[in-house]
Amino acid sequence: MSNSASAGTRFSVLDRSRIRQGHDAGEALRDTVALAREAERLGFHRFWVAEHHGVPGVAGSAPTVLAAAVAAATRTIRVGTGGVMLPNHRPLVVAEQFGVLESLFPGRIDMGLGRSVGFTDGVRRALGRDREDAEADDFAGQLEELLGWFRGTSPTGVHARPSEGLTVPPFVLAMGEGAEIAARSGLPMVIGDLRDRERMLRGVERYRSAFRPSTWAERPYVVISGTVAVADTEAAARDLLVPEAWSMAYARTHGTFPPLPTVEAVRERVMTAKERELFEGGLRGHVAGPAEEVVAELAGVVRETGAEEVLVTTSTYDRAALVDSYRGLARALGLDSPGPG
Repeated sequence: MSNSASAGTRFSVLDRSRIRQGHDAGEALRDTVALAREAERLGFHRFWVAEHHGVPGVAGSAPTVLAAAVAAATRTIRVGTGGVMLPNHRPLVVAEQFGVLESLFPGRIDMGLGRSVGFTDGVRRALGRDREDAEADDFAGQLEELLGWFRGTSPTGVHARPSEGLTVPPFVLAMGEGAEIAARSGLPMVIGDLRDRERMLRGVERYRSAFRPSTWAERPYVVISGTVAVADTEAAARDLLVPEAWSMAYARTHGTFPPLPTVEAVRERVMTAKERELFEGGLRGHVAGPAEEVVAELAGVVRETGAEEVLVTTSTYDRAALVDSYRGLARALGLDSPGPG
């Protein structure tokens, strides 16, 4: 990468397994695995998958299962979760799942952990959470218990197999108090999104100032995350953002995130004033445009935050354009050249 502000910065990919209109969930999951192979070929450092429940437009409801498929289909790229939502699971079970993954694919597995719960009341109830649990107040305690299973500390006297004694790098997805929890626990932190730079910078500063070294990390490690779209022109890059911007606007007005539509379908749609407002807002603030402009903007954010890594995510209907976006970014970053990342 030509810009010295990003020298030594790692670049990685998060894929949310979006379902597209006219296509099914199985295809979305297979697309995720295929994209992981391409990300590995392009030189990205990690490939992470996400957790969502009860969402018509998202196929990724079991991230550790999907991570196993991704790791089996690749050879060198690190594979993990962005993330497993810890309040939805017993820490022992999460430790066991990642212990199995690390045993199958040694040295390649990451454990990204979040504190969000279900998107709707129905999902929260199905997960055994109620509205009072929505803030996941015991996340720090759950995190401590989870990490303890790997280190042989047990609240019940049993031992996590095959997890105990293994090292699976943990990352905390910082939302709300997440930065402070990551800092106090001495863990790497993932923070987004790129649309709110001031909030991101405040979170990074809180994390670095409160960081306590641990057996998991001797010093702060910051991963900044956000949507990035690369195309030959500004207009083409904006088109990449259109399907998800509309699906998010629909979700905020109807309560459910639908499969991604085509750009043409969105343009033909008659929107309410509120839908139009949310849709236009959803297009703003992302890092999108020709590759060299995108790389320059990312370098500026890295310079501002001092981030060690950038986690890129892109969702759109046109899979060929999506893959081209990652290819253009990787070329502009020089990921296939010798050096970091």
